[in-house]
Amino acid sequence: MSSLIERMDRHPIVPYIRSSDFAVRKLWRYAERRLLDYLFIYVKEGILQVWVDGREYRFEAGQFCLVQPGSIVILEGATDTITPFAHFDIFYNPERANSFPTKAGQIDLSAYQHLMQPRLNDIYGLEIPVRIEVQQPKKLIETIIIMVELWRQYDASMQLKAHLLAYEIIVTILESYMRNTGGMRAEADPLKWIVAYFSTHLNEPLSVEKMASRANLSESRFSALFKRRYAVSPHRYLLHMRVDHAKELLVSSDLSQEEIANYCGFSDVHHFSKAFRRISGLTPGEWRRK
Repeated sequence: MSSLIERMDRHPIVPYIRSSDFAVRKLWRYAERRLLDYLFIYVKEGILQVWVDGREYRFEAGQFCLVQPGSIVILEGATDTITPFAHFDIFYNPERANSFPTKAGQIDLSAYQHLMQPRLNDIYGLEIPVRIEVQQPKKLIETIIIMVELWRQYDASMQLKAHLLAYEIIVTILESYMRNTGGMRAEADPLKWIVAYFSTHLNEPLSVEKMASRANLSESRFSALFKRRYAVSPHRYLLHMRVDHAKELLVSSDLSQEEIANYCGFSDVHHFSKAFRRISGLTPGEWRRK
């Protein structure tokens, strides 16, 4: 329980709606992309086909869809549809204004890992599915409709009210799945902890052997599961996170490159500079000046 509380403290729920609309469309299709934020959809009319990480779902009028960050999603209106939706962050990120709803074809988000939202499944140890079911669907429908209406007025006070309703939607979803699982149960997915673990141990030497042991998996099994989920090796993923954090420190602090290299887990400033340039195309000094 203490580890869960620590994770909740590190990731406070502060909803931030990025885009929202009623989406009245004729037959349509939105090609695959990987999400940085959450996508919540209510199917008001029509039939919506959704593919999430290769699995197909069919949604009809009155149903709700939630796609979590990091997932690859394809959307298709099998009929004319009305699908009120919202792209939003759930957890606070100081750089949230720089994030964006990804476009069709955007799969490799390694350059934007600092903007990637944590998944509810990872933070709370729940299995929240793509097809959301709640005890009071009529109330949830009313909430999302009002939220979209408020958001579309593009008035600061109205959008603040929309954020409050987004918070209500999040709580409704969490309550439904905490209740269904008898509270916050032990994590079954061996990789649920990994992204949060990387984030809080960037400056430490992390080996595949150590991570596999923590997940109770062999090194080969751990590496295979990781690459299947994140499309890169654990080392590559961690390296991008370290470079992304270094980018933030270069522009937001007066720390020396030696200090930043140490904070971000590089063995020395030469290793830091070489890795930074290989990934970003610039040296740390050039990035800071830019």
